[in-house]
Amino acid sequence: MPLVDVTHVPTVPESTLRDLGSVLPHLVSLAVQCPEEPYDGDLRPGDVELRFRPLGPLDRSGLAVVIEVKSKWFASRAADRQERVDTLHANIRAATGLTDFGVYLSLPVAAWSQGD
Repeated sequence: MPLVDVTHVPTVPESTLRDLGSVLPHLVSLAVQCPEEPYDGDLRPGDVELRFRPLGPLDRSGLAVVIEVKSKWFASRAADRQERVDTLHANIRAATGLTDFGVYLSLPVAAWSQGD
């Protein structure tokens, strides 16, 4: 279950953020799929959590958008994490036309529980 934080400068158009919101769940799921957590293409509530926030007055960033993906560590994910994040970046660019952005993939040792 990836957590995705999208931090952006206030001048990023809402339409661009909506585009990101519509494509990120699928693209992130593709990027982090692995034998331990396969992606069947059928996203359900809680599968990918998205959070958007504009940069605050004290925040500093050299990019218009920073997308931080956190997904549970598995050896199969960690082995090719740079390839995964590079592919995710390319897929986001292709799907949205966004150019001034970065993607950070974090694979912490973690656990997740969700009620019914």
